Amino acid sequence: MARDKASTKDLARRNRDVQRTSSDDSAQNPNPVWFKPVMFGFMIVGLLWIIVFYVSQGLFPVPDLGSWNILVGFGIAFIGFIMTTRWR
Repeated sequence: MARDKASTKDLARRNRDVQRTSSDDSAQNPNPVWFKPVMFGFMIVGLLWIIVFYVSQGLFPVPDLGSWNILVGFGIAFIGFIMTTRWR
């Protein structure tokens, strides 16, 4: 008899735990429509930043930054790559 009550309590606790985990819909929601274009946009803008820096021999996009333009380009692209971890 005591064993039946314990198993009933365990079953009730497990059901509550399942309900708590299944009610977390934030992990199941798809991304907004704008997410994918922005993600790929960051990656493309970062790549274009680096290409423009090399092709213009440092005159563009921001001449005062000098070689730091490469880091800026990689930083912009890296934002896009970080966004891929949240893509569903």
